[in-house]
Amino acid sequence: MNQVYEKVVKCYESIKDRIPFAPKVALVLGSGLGNYADTMDVKSEIAYSEIEDFPVSTVPGHAGKFIFGYVKDVPVVCMKGRVHYYEGYPITDVVLPTRLMRMMGAEILFLTNASGGINPEFSAGSFMLIKDHISCFAPNPLIGANIDELGCRFPDMSKVYNPELQEIIKNKAKECNIPLHEGIYVQLTGPSFESPAEIKMLRTLGADAVGMSTVVEAIAANHMGMKICGISCVANLAAGMTDQPLTHEEVQEASNKAAPLFRQLITESIAAF
Repeated sequence: MNQVYEKVVKCYESIKDRIPFAPKVALVLGSGLGNYADTMDVKSEIAYSEIEDFPVSTVPGHAGKFIFGYVKDVPVVCMKGRVHYYEGYPITDVVLPTRLMRMMGAEILFLTNASGGINPEFSAGSFMLIKDHISCFAPNPLIGANIDELGCRFPDMSKVYNPELQEIIKNKAKECNIPLHEGIYVQLTGPSFESPAEIKMLRTLGADAVGMSTVVEAIAANHMGMKICGISCVANLAAGMTDQPLTHEEVQEASNKAAPLFRQLITESIAAF
C-alpha cells in the first residue's frame, strides 16, 4: 500500500469508532474564524493530538481539533484550525486532514481562510468568493506515486471550485445583504508575509488575494472528486498596498470583527447545499 495512503487509513482506523455520523460537508476554518464551531449543534470533538501520527496545528488562532455537529440539519465535520506547510510538515501531511474527512464520508469541502488583499477594491474585513486559484512555490500534494484509491494520476483542474456551490453562496450573500467580492486566491508558502515586489508580481499574475493555505487542500480534494467552494476573509491589505507593517495579530483582529457576518453566510450556505 502507498505509504501516504496507509497513513490516512491508519488515522481513520484510530478514530472511526468515535465519529458520530457520516458528514456531508467538511468545513475548514481559517485564522481567527475558529469560533464558528461554537454556533454548531456539536455532537463530539476529537483533538488532533489524540489521533496517532496526525499533524498538530501550532499557529495561534488554530485550536487543532475536529468538531462533529449539525449546521441546521446538515451533518458537518469542522476543522477548528488547519495545518500549514510553513509549520514544517511535508505537504502530504498538510492535506492529510482533507483526505481523512473525505474518508469519513464528506462530499463537499468548504474552505475558508484569512488573506491579504491584492485587489485595490478590497478592504480589511471584506469577503471574497474564491473563483479559482494560483499556486506559487507550494509543492503540489499529488507529487509522488499516485494514490489510485483516491483518484487519477492527472486530475482536471478546469473547475476546481464548483459552479453550483458558488451560485448558492452568492445568492445567500445577496439575501443576507452581505457584500461578497469574487476573485482569484493565490497560495505562497509563508510564514513570512509577502514583500511589496512579490505582491506586485502576484497582481500581474491576476491574483486578488494571497495567503498561506487552501490551494493545496483544494488540489487534494479535487483529486478525490469532492465538490469544493471557498470564501476568503480579507484581513488586511497586502504589503505595498499601504504603509502599515503586517502582523498576525492584525489578521486575527480583522477576522474576529468580520466573524458575525461570516457565521451567517457560512450557515445559510451550508443549509442550502
